Amino acid sequence: MSGATSSPHVLWPLVVYIAAVIFMVAFMLIFSALLGERHKKTRASEEPYEAGLVSTGSARLRFHAGFYLMAMFFVIFDLEAAYIYAYAVAFRKLGWAAYGEIAVFIAVLAAALFYLWRLGALDWKTPGQKASQISLYDRKS
Repeated sequence: MSGATSSPHVLWPLVVYIAAVIFMVAFMLIFSALLGERHKKTRASEEPYEAGLVSTGSARLRFHAGFYLMAMFFVIFDLEAAYIYAYAVAFRKLGWAAYGEIAVFIAVLAAALFYLWRLGALDWKTPGQKASQISLYDRKS
């Protein structure tokens, strides 16, 4: 193969770049170890300290799955909002075909939101709270 890419004269900038990166990484690691602040390990330095408050209890608390579901729903629908915003910015250049596509996109989003609502994924009530709410409705009638 006699192509220009296999010539050692073409690859020397890459070799110099890799050598420079390795040198910089080694330089930063060595000098941070030499010049870095040294701490004695005491009982107080081993404890977590966050936001000016001494922590109490375990850091491994269990949260209701609804928090994670709501976070996932937020990320999903927030990403779709970014797509819709990008469409709105370029609306005049894209034309009617893109309008139909974004209408279908929004319809699918609405169907997904309706499906989540009917499934009960957006309902945070415990079974006990649902039962008490049902009994309240029964009392009114």
